[in-house]
Amino acid sequence: MSIAGLIRTMRPKQWTKNIFIFAALTFDVKLLNVYYLVRTLAGFVLLCLVSGTVYIINDLADVEKDRQHPRKCNRPLASGQLSPSVAVVAAVVIPLVVLPLGYLLTPTFGAILTGYVLIQIAYSFWLKNVVIIDVMLIATGFVLRVAAGVPLVEAERFSPWLYICMTLLALLIGFGKRRHELVLLKENANEHRKSLQEYNLSLLDHAISIVTASTLLAYALYTFSAPNLPPNHTMMLTIPFILYAIFRYLYLIHVKGMGGAPEEIALSDRPLQAAFALWGLSVVVVMYFLG
Repeated sequence: MSIAGLIRTMRPKQWTKNIFIFAALTFDVKLLNVYYLVRTLAGFVLLCLVSGTVYIINDLADVEKDRQHPRKCNRPLASGQLSPSVAVVAAVVIPLVVLPLGYLLTPTFGAILTGYVLIQIAYSFWLKNVVIIDVMLIATGFVLRVAAGVPLVEAERFSPWLYICMTLLALLIGFGKRRHELVLLKENANEHRKSLQEYNLSLLDHAISIVTASTLLAYALYTFSAPNLPPNHTMMLTIPFILYAIFRYLYLIHVKGMGGAPEEIALSDRPLQAAFALWGLSVVVVMYFLG
């Protein structure tokens, strides 16, 4: 029971976020290089284990608040299915094994992995209660996932524009998550997360609007101005898929009341999955066959 509860606490569904480590492999046109593919896969596994550890630490820090949450009360630690002592041991042992392996893979990757852990620990215990900073740190986690893939493939053509696009997209997800929490918890929002008392729907909707426009503009600029793309500007053909995916996400958070768990949206919403699949396919076609 403890093993099953521990695995649930590590949130395997949320490991889908770690797929961004493959961005450098894809955009540096090394997806078909077996050596770099294997290195990136190894980095993905280590990143999943580290991010799973962060969720354990987060649940240990929030166990009392989670017991008051309508959904999070079912988490293994909050419900008593997982012993806190087992969780603490796992939270210590996993990084002690994984981080040295990260440095063996490449020192830069190991440093990024370490930085990710330290930032997430600071978030779990302190910074998630600081308005706006909490969402910015969520975005930082996504950017580090992208950055982690760069040293693994010794990237030469990876554009800094992609860091900007990732930052803005992650901010959109973060503000959407806070909006969902505010709507779901209503008058009890302050009891669950201190920073929620500093947010309101008007602020979050304005932030979401600004970040949405900025994300679309940044990606459009990337597709025709990044120096490492095909000179015929065919990457601009991928813009419609990003447009639809973002508008679909806005529809889901504003109309369907979703957004609290972005990974669940990504794993359950077929139109959004189709948009991302077609975008990924179009990127590969442009970068590998039309360049």
